[in-house]
Amino acid sequence: MSERIIQINDQLRREIAGLIAREIALEDGLITITRVSCSPDLRAAKVFISVLPTNHSGSALSLLKKHNSLFKSELRKKLRIKFIPKIFWAIDERERYAAEIDKVFDEISKNDAVDQSLS
Repeated sequence: MSERIIQINDQLRREIAGLIAREIALEDGLITITRVSCSPDLRAAKVFISVLPTNHSGSALSLLKKHNSLFKSELRKKLRIKFIPKIFWAIDERERYAAEIDKVFDEISKNDAVDQSLS
């Protein structure tokens, strides 16, 4: 991935996170932008989000999709790039996967502790 795309990904992540903080209210929930991945031609950007509590993920995605035109117009004002990418939203599964791995490690530790106490 080129340095330019990395910079644009980071800039989009910061700007979109700021817009969500100012403009979007998820009742009893929190939306966090975890990463952005632009296509090489900068025409599309996949924005990965994390939602707490996780049972609000569906409503958060629909809320963000509903405000896509707001994001695009605000990004057009703030960014100095030729094309504002079309935004596609996705839930970032990495955090859920990491939590599952932590849970497995905790179980292994508990089993080891039980095995050692029985020895």
